[in-house]
Amino acid sequence: MSFINYSVREINCKIVYYGPGLCGKTTNLNYIYKKTKPELKGKMISLATETERTLFFDFLPLSLGEIKGFKTRFHLYTVPGQIFYDASRKLILKGVDGIVFVADSQIERVDANMESLDNMKTNLNEQGYDLARVPYVIQYNKRDLPEVASVEELRGLLNISGVPDFDAVASLGTGVFETLKSVVKLVLAELKKGG
Repeated sequence: MSFINYSVREINCKIVYYGPGLCGKTTNLNYIYKKTKPELKGKMISLATETERTLFFDFLPLSLGEIKGFKTRFHLYTVPGQIFYDASRKLILKGVDGIVFVADSQIERVDANMESLDNMKTNLNEQGYDLARVPYVIQYNKRDLPEVASVEELRGLLNISGVPDFDAVASLGTGVFETLKSVVKLVLAELKKGG
């Protein structure tokens, strides 16, 4: 799970944005990166495959306080959306502290959302994680498009555990920071329990 760097007194936490292809994972990270002060963020790294890209950057939010004298640094990752890149998805999930599942609200993408959620659960289980014990939230993205499923329908299909969930239009920044703050809070609560 989290990595502690004693020399700089930092706890490093990994948050993974998971979801089907083109659901808005990258858009979320790009928006967060653009709106985060330069002194609070590291470099954005993009690992590109032929048809997908995986983004990574870290940031150090100062307003969240310390845990036992340690600052917290969050590393945000996206997974490739296509199932074809399952090995990459598994690798990116290793050591995860929190997950944001980004669902595409379009009616035509409901099956892709469910397939991606099942794939996430399978990949977590294979690595010894139980989703019920991993801090995670759900974001219903692309709420501004025509032909979207209702939030109630999406919630009934994707959020049977009742985790925090958010409406979003990541391209406009709507719901992006609310989603991030929620998962960060859950991760910090877990860290405080373990300490």
